[in-house]
Parts: sequence; structure tokens; C-alpha cells
Amino acid sequence: MNTQETIAVFPGTFDPVTLGHLDLIQRAARVFNRVIVGVGHNPEKAEMFSPADRVEMIRELVEELDLDHVTVEAYDGLTMRFVRSVGGNIILRGIRDGSDLRDELQFANTNLIVGDVETVFFMTSERHALTSSTLIKQILEIGGIDTSRLANLIPSPVLRRLQARMGKDEQ
Repeated sequence: MNTQETIAVFPGTFDPVTLGHLDLIQRAARVFNRVIVGVGHNPEKAEMFSPADRVEMIRELVEELDLDHVTVEAYDGLTMRFVRSVGGNIILRGIRDGSDLRDELQFANTNLIVGDVETVFFMTSERHALTSSTLIKQILEIGGIDTSRLANLIPSPVLRRLQARMGKDEQ
């Protein structure tokens, strides 16, 4: 019997954090001894919120959900290196569809070969299967919608910050 504590790291940019992300965090909290949400930087993506703002938002949401064994930390560099630095032994990834799985398999295999770190995939809940931070940012950049309609995709506190950032309550 393996008595090792399972520490899952859920890495991502979380820019902005979505209801789909929160759903995965809650589900992971029921499965793993500890969950560390790793807020990373992707140089290929333009950031809407600073890493510090994203960490603060996710911490507030995790606190509201009373998930005492979930922590949130920002990191730079390779995810595998971050996972090792926090004592993690699993990387958690959400899969929305076949395209996600295809893309994530390459990362998972590399992390296993190079860092001896396993990846566990959680299928997203049906209601969040089409939600992505990138899509939300595109909607906001193009504009032309009432931003309150995003309440089905992102948590209320995040929506309020987005609206404040845009300088208006509605668009």
C-alpha cells in the first residue's frame, strides 16, 4: 500500500479564472490530499491580469469554497520544475475535447520522461466543456456585448474586476 501523500498541481495561466477552472479545483480537492493551483506565465498569451492579481482572485475564490487543503502560488519557468519545488507528484489537467487531449498527451509524456511526474486528466463537466479563458478574452477584446452575460462563464468577483478594468459596468 502506498502511503505517500498525493499532491496535485493544477497549472495554468487562469487569465481570467473561469467557472470551469473552479469546478476542476473543487473536484480535485475531493480526490487529492493537497491541491496547489500554479499560476504560470505563457509568453505566447497576452495577459489581462498580472500574476499577483490572478493569485489573489483564485485565493479569494478558494477561501469562499472553504477548500483548506488547496493553495495558490505563482511560478515562472517550467511547470515540471515548479511541481518538484512544491513537492508535487501529480500534474492535473482538464480535458474539454479530443483536441485538448491530443495537445496534453505530448506534455504529459514529456513530464513523465524528463521529470518522472505523472499527469492525471479530469474531463471537464459538460456545462464547462466549451469555456476557455482565451475565448473570454477574445469576446472582451472584440466587445459589443453586455459583459454581465459572461456570468455563466466566470465567477462573479472576476466579472466585477473585468468590468472595473474596462471602466464600465456593462458594455
